[in-house]
Amino acid sequence: MNSSHFFSSIVNRLRYGERLDPTRDWFVLITLTIILFAGVLVWNAWAFDTVASGGVIGGTATVSPPLFSQSSLDTIQTVFANRAAEEAKYQTGAYRFVDPSQ
Repeated sequence: MNSSHFFSSIVNRLRYGERLDPTRDWFVLITLTIILFAGVLVWNAWAFDTVASGGVIGGTATVSPPLFSQSSLDTIQTVFANRAAEEAKYQTGAYRFVDPSQ
């Protein structure tokens, strides 16, 4: 049996003829599903192995500038420290709150 005869017999089996062949259709569907599932398994195994060994999937990560500068964070910290100092003055009695409704 030569290879051209083998391939032509497979092609003839897969070709639609006068009648539909549900066995052939299910065979093709299940075969494609198994191939697709095997591909997904191989891809997931490769991705897991790459990430588990410390690799990166896709392009290399770029270094982005920080979202906040240190000077703006220091300014915010100063504002909160001033507010805490003012609150402490009310609690220690340095300031007295007089309720105008009384």
